[in-house]
Amino acid sequence: MPLSHPRRSALSEQVIAALRAQITSGEWPVGSRIPTEPELVEQLGVARNTVREAVRALSHNGLLDIRQGSGTYVVATSELAGVMQRRFAGADPRHIAELRSTLESAAARLAAERRTERDLKQLDALLLRREEAWGSGDKEAFVTADATFHLAVVSASHNDVMTAMYADLGEVLRDWLREDVGEELTPETHMDHGRLLEGIRAGDADTAAAEAARYPFLCRPDGVASPTTD
Repeated sequence: MPLSHPRRSALSEQVIAALRAQITSGEWPVGSRIPTEPELVEQLGVARNTVREAVRALSHNGLLDIRQGSGTYVVATSELAGVMQRRFAGADPRHIAELRSTLESAAARLAAERRTERDLKQLDALLLRREEAWGSGDKEAFVTADATFHLAVVSASHNDVMTAMYADLGEVLRDWLREDVGEELTPETHMDHGRLLEGIRAGDADTAAAEAARYPFLCRPDGVASPTTD
C-alpha cells in the first residue's frame, strides 16, 4: 500500500522505516539485492528522490551497500550490526571463536533451562535444514542454515539482550564460519549438533553448555584444536 504523503522530512523517515523493516524482518536477507529504485518507487508510491534519499541513509548507516552497475545489497540487519562488521572485519579469528564460544555456551545453558516446546520444534526443523544444506554441498546455504540454527539456540535462552547482541554479531560470525569451513564442505569439517539439541531438550544445562562451547574450536586449521568429525 502506498505510503501517506505528509511533509518531506516525515515522508523520508517513513520510507527509511519501511525499508529497514524489510531488512530486519528477513524479507531482504543479508547478501540479497533489494528491488531497483523504480520498483521501490512503484511499491511505496513516493518520488524517486525520496527513495534515493532513504537508500543513501541506510547505506550510510551500514545496512545497505550501493554497488554501481550491480545494484544495492543488504549487508547488515541493523545499524549496530553494520558497525560490528566493520569494527571486527580484521579481528583475530581465534578471538572471534572465543567470543562465539562464550556467548553460545551461556545461551545454551539458559536454553536448556527455559526452552519451550515451540523452541524445540523450531530447533528440530532448523537442525534438519542445516543437515540438508550440508548434504547439498552448497557452502553459502550451509553457512546461512548453521547461523540460523545457532541464533535459534540463543533465542531459546529467552534473554532478549543476549539474543539481540548475538544477532548484531551475526555477519561477523558468518564471515568467520565461511573462512572456517574452507572452500568446500568436507567430512573433516562437519560438526554434528545433535548432542547440543538433545542437551537442550533434556534440560541438561551442563551438556548443552559444553557442546556449544566446543563447536567454534573443532575444525580450526590454525592449531586452536584438532580437526574433529562428530
